[in-house]
Amino acid sequence: MRLEDVDAVHAIEEMCFAIPWSRNSFYREVTENACARYLVLREDDVPVAYAGMWFVLDEAHVTNIAVRPDRRGLGYGEEITRALIQLAADSGMTWMTLECRRSNEVAKNLYHKLGFVDVGFRKRYYADNNEDALIMALEQLPEANPERDPRLARE
Repeated sequence: MRLEDVDAVHAIEEMCFAIPWSRNSFYREVTENACARYLVLREDDVPVAYAGMWFVLDEAHVTNIAVRPDRRGLGYGEEITRALIQLAADSGMTWMTLECRRSNEVAKNLYHKLGFVDVGFRKRYYADNNEDALIMALEQLPEANPERDPRLARE
């Protein structure tokens, strides 16, 4: 994610979540959080989806994944999630975790399709309705592709 993506990413966030992150939260992710990595999927150079994660030791923890509501059903969620998983592998992470709402069948089905397993719950995790979060883990990431190593692309 580039700094110029923050407004568009925040707009997608507001469309997708009952309690969205603030614009300033995304700004800080880009400018201050050395552990954060974000991807933005564009259609005709317009952001339509984004995904983020934090690197903690050897774990990639997914912070958020969102697809603009009018662009859902086109495979963008799977595409950006696969790219996030590969970025984690290429960056030396060995496993990935995330939380999702227990009621979010579409997300759970996608994550299961990609190899995530259910590992636990966080009771009353979501403040808007006290819904539990399902904790999921991808216990083995794909093989790293050194040609895509993000450290090699840094300026």
